[in-house]
Amino acid sequence: MENRAAERQPKTTDNNANQTHYYVSLTVAIVIGLIGVFIRFVPDVVTALNQQTFLFSTIANVAILVASFMVFKIVFGILGVDKK
Repeated sequence: MENRAAERQPKTTDNNANQTHYYVSLTVAIVIGLIGVFIRFVPDVVTALNQQTFLFSTIANVAILVASFMVFKIVFGILGVDKK
């Protein structure tokens, strides 16, 4: 009598956290946010740009907002909140 284990199919899961594109997108969003932070302090380092502090602050704030929106969207995608 042969004692053989039954063949079974591998388990499938809905685990989105292991997909590479989420982490690539998170890295891009974090880099955009860091660029926004560094742009905010350019007029402090380059004294010739002191007259354009509002412009640099506006660009930095927009970059940080875009990065924050991207990060929240990606994290909620990983958690599965945005699925219908």
